[in-house]
Amino acid sequence: MSDLQTILREPRYDLVKTPTPFQRLSGFERKLGRPCLYMKRDDLMEIGLGGNKLRSLEFWLGAALRERADIVLVAGGATSNLCRLTAAAATMAGLDCVIIHNAEDSPANRERSFLNRLFGAETRFIGPVGEDERGAATTAAAEELNRQGRTPYIVGDAVLGALGYVLAAFELHEQSQREAAPLRHVFLAGSMGPTEAGFIFGNAMLGHPFQVHLVSVEYEQAELEARIRRIYDGIAERTGLAIGGLDEAPLHYHMAHLGGGWGVPTPESEAAILAFARTEGILVEHVYTAKTCAGFLDFVASNAIPRDEPACILHTGGTASLFAQREQFRTVN
Repeated sequence: MSDLQTILREPRYDLVKTPTPFQRLSGFERKLGRPCLYMKRDDLMEIGLGGNKLRSLEFWLGAALRERADIVLVAGGATSNLCRLTAAAATMAGLDCVIIHNAEDSPANRERSFLNRLFGAETRFIGPVGEDERGAATTAAAEELNRQGRTPYIVGDAVLGALGYVLAAFELHEQSQREAAPLRHVFLAGSMGPTEAGFIFGNAMLGHPFQVHLVSVEYEQAELEARIRRIYDGIAERTGLAIGGLDEAPLHYHMAHLGGGWGVPTPESEAAILAFARTEGILVEHVYTAKTCAGFLDFVASNAIPRDEPACILHTGGTASLFAQREQFRTVN
């Protein structure tokens, strides 16, 4: 069995038509006077306005169906991409869906979570609590469903979900090899960890063709690195693949765009949103993609990445949340 077949033996529910587009950023190439700039468009998927969580949901729903679940539970904020895409994917798989929102049950949050109910999910608001309390509420809801005779599955196993981006690394590498100058640098948002750890693990399986750049949008470097390490090591344990540890990976952490933390815009992130909209016609949002785009533009504009080394940013989606972020803009109304 090949290393890739080890990943593919996990049950999956087909959600993503691959490959997603590998787009040349011609406008920025002209604007910055340098060649070979790209974006991997994981925002362009056919389900629920797309996004990185669909790659993870293929594995999560695969596990849920293997366990004969009839209902899935997922937790997140009112504008959570994971929640929206779980609601969409669950209805396709014939599963009911309960969403636990750690937010107030207010008219504004009802509006922000409207798409979840449009997809048929039940939404429950438990107030603005932290991750631990939200997790406990989700577990309690699953236990109650069990007592009612249902078979629930809680979406979110980080190691299992990360396998989607192990495959994405192979996909991007294959796309890159068709270019005259194969890709050298890949920029991702540094956040909860499954997307990042999965991509880094896939890159290791390929022999490290990419320098991976993580632009933190949520955590300080020590916490971000610890999260990614736990998931990376978990993938190795689950798959049994001996491909080297995280410390051997060509991995770069960039903290300059973290600002006030998760969901707090910076002048640079707003400028990046405007630059991508007005240069390439591409929409990015405040929480994840804007700060990552700002870091990407900083590096390529300053020639911190050599001009002859092609670079790509991975667009992880989240476009739907942009419609709830108008008041966060300082220069556009």
